[in-house]
Amino acid sequence: MTKPTIGFIGLGLMGGAMAGRLLDQGYALTVLGNRDRTYLDAAIARGATEAETAKEVATASDVIMLCMGTSDHVEARMRGDDGVIAGLRKGATVVDFGTSLPGSSRTLAGEVASAGGTFLDAPLGRTPSHAKDGLLNIMASGDKAAFDKVEPVLKDLGENVFHLGEVGSGHTIKLINNFFGMTVANAMAEAFAMADVAGVEREQLYDVMAAGPLRSGMMDFVKAYGVDGDATMLAFAIKNAAKDVGYYAKMAEDAGIDSVMSKGTLAALNDARENGQADDMVSQMVDYYAQKFAK
Repeated sequence: MTKPTIGFIGLGLMGGAMAGRLLDQGYALTVLGNRDRTYLDAAIARGATEAETAKEVATASDVIMLCMGTSDHVEARMRGDDGVIAGLRKGATVVDFGTSLPGSSRTLAGEVASAGGTFLDAPLGRTPSHAKDGLLNIMASGDKAAFDKVEPVLKDLGENVFHLGEVGSGHTIKLINNFFGMTVANAMAEAFAMADVAGVEREQLYDVMAAGPLRSGMMDFVKAYGVDGDATMLAFAIKNAAKDVGYYAKMAEDAGIDSVMSKGTLAALNDARENGQADDMVSQMVDYYAQKFAK
């Protein structure tokens, strides 16, 4: 069976790994990057074709994939004279792998449908190292027939590929997932900083906590930095965590809900981002709390 042609927009750390995986699997790839050409040039060196505009990507592709930082970024690439929608083939599928606002996804889905295509939101779980080996978790939602058509491609990228219902459901679940994960990470980071204040060893605290039902993968990621000094186990920047938890709070607000638990997490992440830690990894929130408690 002939593989669909793929357009990929947004070759950062995660998108670059995904593009590499698609090339490994023999897909013809048209790519559009951003200011950092590291992963873009690597894909081109392996045979990908560089486009000048998102419209050009769409014109060349059966499936257009976006892996971008914010809803605003996605909307900017989708709309306008040079956007994806302007160049969309009839029957093409657009897949947003970023973490976007569900309301934005639903609006874009309507615009893509009017142009003769289908829009799926499909946010990701796991890390760029998993992407390299095709082991992502993919939380897709939208038209089931369109999902079924692109599922073989998604399975080349992900170990666990879910279809979660109507468009926007994937981003809804991803935002709840990331709110929970970042809240756990911040709680563990503060726990290590409190251990410092109280005069107990971080490693001893971890050993006791890890022996009981509190142990989790996120807890271990924070321990990797807080005890072992390795920030790479959780390759997720504080600025991105702040964005995602902010989107969760906005989603709650739009639903008429005053989120209680997100407030402390979001305040800490925003404060760390605005005070020099934007590009640090989430596990380095240990330093934020340690410095705050030392004042």
